[in-house]
Amino acid sequence: MAILGNIIKGIITIKDSFSFEINHIEKQQAILKTLLEKAKDTQFGNYYKFGEILAADDIAKAYAERLPYFDYNKLNGEWWHKMHQGETNVTWPGTPTYFALSSGTTGKTSKRIPVTDEMIEAIRQAGIKQIFALNNFDLPSDFFEKEIMALGSSTDLEQRDKHLEGEISGITASNIPFWFKGYYKPGEDIAKIADWDSRVQRIAEGAKNWDIGALSGIPSWMELMIQKVIAYHKLDNIHEIWPNLKVFTSGGVAFGPYKKSFQALMGKPVIVIDTYLASEGYIATQVRPETDAMQLNTDSGIYFEFVPFKPEYINKDGSLVADAPSITLKDVQLDKEYVLIISTVSGAWRYLIGDTITFTDVARAEIKITGRTKFFLNTVGSQLSVNKMDAAMRELEDEFETTFPEYTICAKRGEDGEFYHFWYLGSELENPDESKIANYLDEALKSSNKNYKVARGKALKGVKVKVIAPERFHNWSAKNKKKGGQVKMERVMDEEKFAEWEAFLEE
Repeated sequence: MAILGNIIKGIITIKDSFSFEINHIEKQQAILKTLLEKAKDTQFGNYYKFGEILAADDIAKAYAERLPYFDYNKLNGEWWHKMHQGETNVTWPGTPTYFALSSGTTGKTSKRIPVTDEMIEAIRQAGIKQIFALNNFDLPSDFFEKEIMALGSSTDLEQRDKHLEGEISGITASNIPFWFKGYYKPGEDIAKIADWDSRVQRIAEGAKNWDIGALSGIPSWMELMIQKVIAYHKLDNIHEIWPNLKVFTSGGVAFGPYKKSFQALMGKPVIVIDTYLASEGYIATQVRPETDAMQLNTDSGIYFEFVPFKPEYINKDGSLVADAPSITLKDVQLDKEYVLIISTVSGAWRYLIGDTITFTDVARAEIKITGRTKFFLNTVGSQLSVNKMDAAMRELEDEFETTFPEYTICAKRGEDGEFYHFWYLGSELENPDESKIANYLDEALKSSNKNYKVARGKALKGVKVKVIAPERFHNWSAKNKKKGGQVKMERVMDEEKFAEWEAFLEE
């Protein structure tokens, strides 16, 4: 009998039985007030007169009217760079303990995003919420005795001036509570290995010694790790070595594109729980099995605003126009796309994180990620968002009985001077009929997106497709950024980046 597991599950059940439904709107109002009060005497708070905002009858309205939108480049260029010059109390009291390095999907240069002690605590509280939510997933008691494999970036953080730097997954892993270390795999020694391939090799070598019940990480890199373990031990599927694997907490990107290829590595079904941990904070987590939507962490150090996702509000570089209107949680509507704006205990203010979301349940504050503002393809009026592209990939998988976990697209003129959408699709499909795939993809997008259909009747001449091995995408990421961690493949490229991509493929 799993005595320890029963104890842990019992604690989770008791905690859940005494929990009340969160009033997310009230929590958000309180979070905004707390953020402004704590930061009112910082350089930023003095400049934007946080004291006056706090005295307003409608604090949220005054806040939105007083502050502009910031993306990383604007906030770093005007404010955060001062911290690297030794200044304190810049956008948050004191100085941050960490900086999260993030190249994301945009290029080689790492962003350096402050991570304060308050943010570490907020992430910890959101993580505890996720653990207690496991009670909703009807897991057996012995699950709570199994080990958890977290595949993130290296925990060997770099000392720089008076702070430490690394990717957010490495920062959070280096701050796990002492009582959790016995469950955490691959363990501190392996987790510190900076080279991703070397770290995965050590994981494969040690896999037989662990009883893994849950996996956590970005789907694309998790798949590669699982494939390495399977190949190293000459297995048919991962359950042959980890028979008690029951849960995968997916983060960083939408799991949908990887569902079919991930399941192919399993010997039996696993529960997939989506999470939304970004370098700027722990945004949301799935808390119930009836949906794959995630609940915003409305009480964990982040204040949310939402800008309707419309072409007239988005600049070519993915930033927002200055007068784009924002709304708060109390005014959002179901099934409408919004650009996500956050303000945080790390001193990010009205910050464009770059993601677009839609609400699936307003009362529960549950959302789905639908794409990236930078990946909104509106050349010649096609208005093609990532969620539409992902949906088309799922249709292709069903039609051609394969998987397309990776893809990228560029809108540019062909040799005939006409505009085309040039697609590269990652698949193991043998002898693919690229013309047939292009036609099917084109029709799928026409049927799901009226703006795309209109564009196809006018300036958008057609679709061109090339099918390549999925590892070519991984190799591109390795060359331009690095493997593993928070690195994600760019879904939409401009012409300059696309030329580099095609030159890379020809090498």
